[in-house]
Amino acid sequence: MFSLSDRIPKYLLGKYQLMTTVLFTALFSLVCILLVSRFFLDTWFSLDDAVSSGYMMAFYALAIGLLCLSRRLMYVNRDEPITYLGYILWMVAEVVAVALLYTGLSAAAPALGLPASTVPARTLFARSLMAASVAMGVPYILVAQYFAIEDKNNTMRVMNYSSVVTDLPLTAQDEKRITLFDNAGVIKLSLTQDKLYYVESDDNYVKVWYTDASGAMKQYMLRCRLKTIEDSFLDSDLVRCHRKFLVNINKVEVLSSEKDGYYLTLDVPGVEPIPVSKTYEESVLNRFNSR
Repeated sequence: MFSLSDRIPKYLLGKYQLMTTVLFTALFSLVCILLVSRFFLDTWFSLDDAVSSGYMMAFYALAIGLLCLSRRLMYVNRDEPITYLGYILWMVAEVVAVALLYTGLSAAAPALGLPASTVPARTLFARSLMAASVAMGVPYILVAQYFAIEDKNNTMRVMNYSSVVTDLPLTAQDEKRITLFDNAGVIKLSLTQDKLYYVESDDNYVKVWYTDASGAMKQYMLRCRLKTIEDSFLDSDLVRCHRKFLVNINKVEVLSSEKDGYYLTLDVPGVEPIPVSKTYEESVLNRFNSR
């Protein structure tokens, strides 16, 4: 269970998730418009003629534009703490804004020669609020549930060893241990940071490159997003240097500047230099120089 004061999961604020929410809501609401238009025949909200249909599609375009703007603002502010209550209130505000838009356009319809509403504005607003709640609320809930299930199924649960409940005292080495769990809570991989060299993204999987007890380089592949590991170990020696790589900054032996950018050479033979993209240059240089 969750509390309304808890921060919502970051997967709900990703660009792909927000775009999917808008697209699915747009398609779902269009179906709702086509279905409920016959129940609003006393207003301009109908498909009976070209003028009414055009006015209705203009409302649809404005409503979707309003939703896109709202989700754009949500994406821009994704790093700010948004609680479940704040997220719910944000969605309610979107529904109310669309209902107000419909009510306002209904008031302006007679100026274009379209039929005026035969019901009071308050009743019309209540009707549009109910329709918008269904047309927008249902896809909001379905999309959120879909991404919650996808995140649970496709993402390994990652945490620091210090988060594990144990009756044994933790050593300094344990505090710097990186431990990967599956969704059932079973430990899949546990190693100290001085054994881990880098993490490489490979489509829906990541490859964790580390050395075993004999010093041989090994890899462990698991189904997980690189962003998940990055977020889970912000205070560790793992540094994001590229969209495909996280590197243990303490394992970098040489940082070289080439024509096409910086490269990191690790202190282990047989590993190709790891590129540093422009996005992460400053943070990598700062971490490398502050070791």
